This record gives sequence, structure tokens and C-alpha cells, in this order.
Amino acid sequence: MVIILMGVSGCGKTTVGELLAEKLDLPFYDADDFHPDVNVKKMRSGIPLNDDDRKPWLEELSRQIKHWNKKDGAVLACSALKKKYRDILRADSARNEVQFVYLKGSKELILNRLEERSGHYMPPGLLDSQFSALEEPENAIVISINQSPEKITESIIDRLDL
Repeated sequence: MVIILMGVSGCGKTTVGELLAEKLDLPFYDADDFHPDVNVKKMRSGIPLNDDDRKPWLEELSRQIKHWNKKDGAVLACSALKKKYRDILRADSARNEVQFVYLKGSKELILNRLEERSGHYMPPGLLDSQFSALEEPENAIVISINQSPEKITESIIDRLDL
């Protein structure tokens, strides 16, 4: 199974994903590492990506998810803000091979986190566009980020159907 931690930038996908992968003895991947350079440059410039920008990236991630499922699974940090993005991500996999975990938090809390973070190409100014694009998932584990990464990880493990 591939567990996809989703949510807006700054919600803790990478931090929690690394902890979760370690606890489950699975490899961890960050979807940001699969973006083509043109997408990274666009985001660094403060320009939100559109669906056309994201499509080849999501299709590549879908192929990777299929590959990871042939092995022992993985944990992936990926914003997956829209339903159609999540559909692309699981397109090459059986429904039970992908589990979404939505890390949910308030805009204020996440903005504070983004402002404290350095070295990431996603500027805090793009947070509004992420919240505007966000379509909360129906079939996902929903976890509040108003707790420590360790507690979030424990909550996810307790709710996973492994």
C-alpha cells in the first residue's frame, strides 16, 4: 500500500511522512522532488501551478505509485489538493493500494509555519491559492495538525487498515 499524506504546503506532510515511513519501515518520497524544473521555477517566482503544469507530474507520480505497490509500498508526501489530482494518482493502482491521509489545519496555523520555514521554494504568498484549490477528500483519513508530529503519526497508524 502507498500512503499519501496530502494537504496544503506547510501542513507537515514531509515531517509526518518521514516519521510514518520510519515507523512502518517503508521508503519515503516527497512529490516535490518529482516536479520538473519549469514548475519549481514558476512556484519560486510566486506563480501558482495550473492543471496543465501539474498533469505530467501527477502522471509520473501515478506510475511511481504503481511501481512502489509492486514492492512493499511507500509513504508519499503530495499536496493532492483536488479530487481529479487524487484520481490521477491512483489511476494505475487498485483502490485498496492507495490510502490518502489529509493533514488538516487552519490557514493561520499553516501560515505561521510557512513564515518560520526557510529554504523551501513555496512562498507563503501562494498559500491562499492552495486553500482555494483544496477540495477536501471524502475517502481519506483526516488528522488535525494541532498536535505534535509524533502524535499525528500515532493517530495515522491507529487508523490505517494494514
